[in-house]
Amino acid sequence: MSKAKILVVDDDKNIRRTVTMALESLDYGVHTAFDGKDAMLQLTGDKYDLIVTDLKMPGMDGIELLKKAIAEYPQIKIVLITAHGTVDNAVEAMKLGAVDFLQKPFTPKELRNVVHNVLEEPSEHSESEYKSSLKASKQLARQRDFDGAIAQVKKAIGCDPSRPEAFNFLGQLQETMGDFTSAIKNYRVAISLDPSDRQAQDNLNRATSNVGDRPSF
Repeated sequence: MSKAKILVVDDDKNIRRTVTMALESLDYGVHTAFDGKDAMLQLTGDKYDLIVTDLKMPGMDGIELLKKAIAEYPQIKIVLITAHGTVDNAVEAMKLGAVDFLQKPFTPKELRNVVHNVLEEPSEHSESEYKSSLKASKQLARQRDFDGAIAQVKKAIGCDPSRPEAFNFLGQLQETMGDFTSAIKNYRVAISLDPSDRQAQDNLNRATSNVGDRPSF
């Protein structure tokens, strides 16, 4: 099987270099573009599995690139890089088809984990796969296998990223492991998908207040 090809899009040369080095260490084929327009030109000449793009860029920004790329290449996956204060934009991007987002500052390890999980997600996003993955995640959580539970719930999200339950449960798992930043991100995604989700709102309130209570399963 050929290695995945990734297009990194950012107007900042140093960020392009940093992201490229982090992803090349996983043996991915990585190419770069300096803005959205350059990225669209490169997409016409080659086939990519994933785009990792900054949200805020001059000219064609990440949201516009997302819309155009998915319209012309519906199988491509897109991860957004966002700055502090642009979480709402990133959540909107996920509604438009982005599979995940990273908030700056992030570590190379966090970037590699997100990209690896995205590229390893199943290609057939069926109802049965969603349910079985979410069920397996909850079973693993009860057994205190949180790494396994997180892997399974991310598979469920890959099957259907429009459902708040999986994002909320992922947040609970991350909060249990002490990763409050990621937990808050996923609680917000769940709420954006279903503003009436009281459990996700309660979880967000607890996480943002940094209370040490652990979710029960």
